[in-house]
Amino acid sequence: MGVSVSVLASGSRGNSAIVRSSNTSILVDAGISCRETFKRMKAAGDDPRSISAIVITHEHSDHIYGLLVLAKRLNVPIFMTGATHAAWAKTMRDDDGVRPELAKLEVFSPGRGFQIGDIAVMPFTIPHDAADPVGFTFKAEGVKVGFATDLGYIPASVRDHLRCCDLLMIESNHDVEMLRVGPYPWSVKQRVMSRVGHLSNHTLADFFSSDYDGGAAYVVLAHLSEQNNHPEIARREAEKALSHRGPTLWSSRVLVAEQIGPLEPIRL
Repeated sequence: MGVSVSVLASGSRGNSAIVRSSNTSILVDAGISCRETFKRMKAAGDDPRSISAIVITHEHSDHIYGLLVLAKRLNVPIFMTGATHAAWAKTMRDDDGVRPELAKLEVFSPGRGFQIGDIAVMPFTIPHDAADPVGFTFKAEGVKVGFATDLGYIPASVRDHLRCCDLLMIESNHDVEMLRVGPYPWSVKQRVMSRVGHLSNHTLADFFSSDYDGGAAYVVLAHLSEQNNHPEIARREAEKALSHRGPTLWSSRVLVAEQIGPLEPIRL
């Protein structure tokens, strides 16, 4: 079967994806409801009962909205950092102040890899305004997949982790001019454009034209703003930057993840 990636949802209303090897399936983030997750998995040809574990990047609601119900329904290990778990539990208190429990919580630390089935997982710190946000790389069967969304810029440490990926899913959140003239309050605009906010199309294009190694067969542009971006603008910026690096980089296929439905599974 090999390695495949299914992006179920990507954007400010919910993020979720599946990394699958021949023997293991990992749900990356749980930002949409359990019902919608199962619906989109089935639409992408994935069986919800096949999920081996859930890994969480950070505690913002568009990444953990469906976690509690999914954890109960799937009864699989849930991996997150200790600080992320504390922040999530604090926001999920019930009316009596009782924090929810995850029966199979597994705590990890950024920079220390761990194994889920036959998939090697490496979490790494990213710059974002959350308790302890991380990106991930996943390695199985000679294939490397990188996930880096919700980050204000791309530091050297992140660039190092993203080298030699066969598939790279990376944020292309906003067009700077659309954000500047758009409907968001100025305080929100400042947050989005800050170094702990979100990557713009322009910042990602700079990365592609200078520091990206060009090894990925597929580049997935993720977490696009519905108010301050457009898929064709993001794709055009990325493809232009890649083409300027020459034919080797231009061989990458650029895909755009959507909020409203899953991408076709990407097989590697």
